[in-house]
Amino acid sequence: MHEAIKGLLVPFFGTSLGAAAVLVLKSGLPARVSGFLSDAAAGIMAAASVFSLLLPAAALAETAGVAPWLPACMGFLLGAGLLALWDRLSLRNERTGSVSHATRMLVLSVSLHNIPEGMAVGAAYAGLLSGQGTVTAMSAFALVLGIALQNLPEGAIISLPLHASGVRRGKAFLYGVASGVSEPIAGALTIALARFAVPALPWLLSFAAGAMAYVTGFELLPDTLENRPLAGTLFVLFGFALMTGMDLLLG
Repeated sequence: MHEAIKGLLVPFFGTSLGAAAVLVLKSGLPARVSGFLSDAAAGIMAAASVFSLLLPAAALAETAGVAPWLPACMGFLLGAGLLALWDRLSLRNERTGSVSHATRMLVLSVSLHNIPEGMAVGAAYAGLLSGQGTVTAMSAFALVLGIALQNLPEGAIISLPLHASGVRRGKAFLYGVASGVSEPIAGALTIALARFAVPALPWLLSFAAGAMAYVTGFELLPDTLENRPLAGTLFVLFGFALMTGMDLLLG
């Protein structure tokens, strides 16, 4: 359980470290560097959704005597669908809001998008704690590290624009940190739920995979293809290969 607690906190520290960029950078991250970090993050999250979530979900379902495709496919689509619905509602509200409302929506959106990542970590450690052998300590750590790396630019995406719009550095940093609080909370709730409902684990893992894949496809890849089609794609592939290697070598 001690390892699970540490695992839940590492991605949150990643968000906080990214938010701290506002305290040390006068002009923020260069756009090119920020873009390439997002590209690599897209590849990392795509690989994590497959190797650290979907495949263990299918293995857990098969162990429980359930058709592996059922939770893997249906849970995946449910996770992606619910996040797509949230995006549709939040974008509709943001069009009619004020600048301050848009700022609140930005922080809230990132906070909500951190929930499936927290669920992913929680589901992975719930699988580890279940003792069924489908999730190893090192594969869970690989997932945690991948999400923490992805959270670095996310924290900066909150704090740096806020400071540029006139918010004090300290307050902008706290907003960035606050956007990551939902992650360990969602992870802890997922572990608590899974401990009392082990059959839900395949669905929780695949739900988290679908939500993460949606964030990758909706938020990260369009910017890559529009602004950095060649170099950005190479960074996406690098991130995918990095996460795949981490999962296979450490798992």
